[in-house]
Amino acid sequence: MKTLLLQCLFARMGALGMAIALSTALPALAQNKPIRLIVPYAAGGPIDVTARALAERVKDSLGPVIIDNKPGAGGNLGADLVAKAAPDGLTIGIAATATHAINPWLFAKMPYDAGRDFAPITQMLRVPNVLVMNADAAQRLNIHKLSDLVAYAKANPGRLNYGSGGNGSAGHLAGEMFKRAAGIFVVHIPYNGGNPAQLALLSGQVDFNLDNLATAAPNIKSGKLKALAVTTAQRSGALPDLAAMSETLPGFEIDTWWGLVAPAGTPRDVVERLNKAFTAALQAPETKTRFGALMAEPVPTTPEQFGAFMKKELSRYEPVVKASGAKVD
Repeated sequence: MKTLLLQCLFARMGALGMAIALSTALPALAQNKPIRLIVPYAAGGPIDVTARALAERVKDSLGPVIIDNKPGAGGNLGADLVAKAAPDGLTIGIAATATHAINPWLFAKMPYDAGRDFAPITQMLRVPNVLVMNADAAQRLNIHKLSDLVAYAKANPGRLNYGSGGNGSAGHLAGEMFKRAAGIFVVHIPYNGGNPAQLALLSGQVDFNLDNLATAAPNIKSGKLKALAVTTAQRSGALPDLAAMSETLPGFEIDTWWGLVAPAGTPRDVVERLNKAFTAALQAPETKTRFGALMAEPVPTTPEQFGAFMKKELSRYEPVVKASGAKVD
């Protein structure tokens, strides 16, 4: 009798222990705990705005998604927090052109490995970059399209300059790619951030910038900036009458993108559930309309597609960053 009681007790304890272990091991998503979505940039920008919109849209399927802005070190601070988080589905984050394609070649020391420390979930959006001139400068120099700018720069090497948000920024590297593709020499003027660079262009301190379309669009519409071309392979649906740079410079293509990642080692079923929720949100007509106002195109993908895309972008930017000479020690 005593032996039977002990066996029953141990059996109950074993079942309890197994239940506790399972509840601990179960993906956090199944426990309806809030998900922390780390945005490695300050609040208010296009990446932050789109992350918040999607977080609101997936709450019915995933539960609360809390946005946590962690700017710093060109996005590396926030990305590193994602890389080092527990792979349980409770922490995900934004992967962007800078954090996962440019910074690994720009920074002498990186706190994370862009290729190994993350589990791709889905690409979210891409925004065309656009080459914009100060409208007064364009009129004064009789530049109406991209071929006019290239012709003027070839005839007047070093007379034109362009601004960017700093050495190694997306605008700087896009400018260097443009110079190489067009075979021209123009002077790069780095500023401390995208806003100062835009103000410099508007005030005529620089002649042109390569900026993302979402940022430049209001000043294009107001006539303060003259848009010469978008940098995507095809024309943008947001400005269908504006030529693509590839029409003048065949093969030229560059845009700004971002997506969702989890820490490496996150269980496959958790990644799939996150992918299902966020891709459904990206495909919703209301989402497309809302993001269209930001000149952003939703790009829902499988985890494998996003992983392959990031790997390709990482390789593509290596020679560009090295040729630019930009470095952050």
